[in-house]
Amino acid sequence: MRIWSIHPSYLDWKGLGAQWREALLAQQILLGSTRGWKNHPQLNRFKEHSEPIKAIGFYLLHIYKESKKRNYNYDFSKIIKPVSSIRKIPINSGQIEYEFKILMNRLNKRSYNKF
Repeated sequence: MRIWSIHPSYLDWKGLGAQWREALLAQQILLGSTRGWKNHPQLNRFKEHSEPIKAIGFYLLHIYKESKKRNYNYDFSKIIKPVSSIRKIPINSGQIEYEFKILMNRLNKRSYNKF
């Protein structure tokens, strides 16, 4: 599951697209509309939030906003609860460092000169 803790602006077009798809899947799991990935650690952050649907809506909204900056055509109507603020989900710095290492490896494999 590609539910990054880092801001979507760090992702390339492939990463952003994957993040959008996976977050939409996570939204469906939280709604009880699908069976897969129910206990994935990245999904558990949202499940443990006091308002999980709003939390994933906030997350999706920020992916959507990044997509608009890049002139991509993501479907806003797929976000069930696009809220502008939520109670923060705590993420430790080790998780952020871990994700940046994974991201940099992926970007290097894709041969991007800017990273």
